[in-house]
Amino acid sequence: MTLSSRIASNLLGVVGATAGAILGYYTFRWIKNHGFYGMMIPGAMLGLGCGLLARHPSTPRGVACAIAALGLGLFVEWSFFPFVDDPGFRFFLSNLTQLNTITLLMIPAGAFFAYLFGKDCATAYFGSTGAA
Repeated sequence: MTLSSRIASNLLGVVGATAGAILGYYTFRWIKNHGFYGMMIPGAMLGLGCGLLARHPSTPRGVACAIAALGLGLFVEWSFFPFVDDPGFRFFLSNLTQLNTITLLMIPAGAFFAYLFGKDCATAYFGSTGAA
């Protein structure tokens, strides 16, 4: 794979990750409104979107997806469940240890799935999508 096609593949991965993050955010909101809690969904969908559009496997891309998924998970948790004392994001970050244990497990789990899905391309799971 040439350098220009790798760059294009990674840019497609960024587009897919962005779309996956947005879809994951709204999926979480929909699930929450039905009484459930799926905090790993936004991060996992970020990685899935990246992996679906990327055309080559890349471990650094998977790591970038995991880091982005951690940030997304924290943002989603804060936007739906801010602390009552101070709803600010800085206060939220400084008091992460006071979050529920399941939350502290699900956010990194979403990042783990983002890594797995983001480091591989869709062809690793579904076969080649283009002509030879």
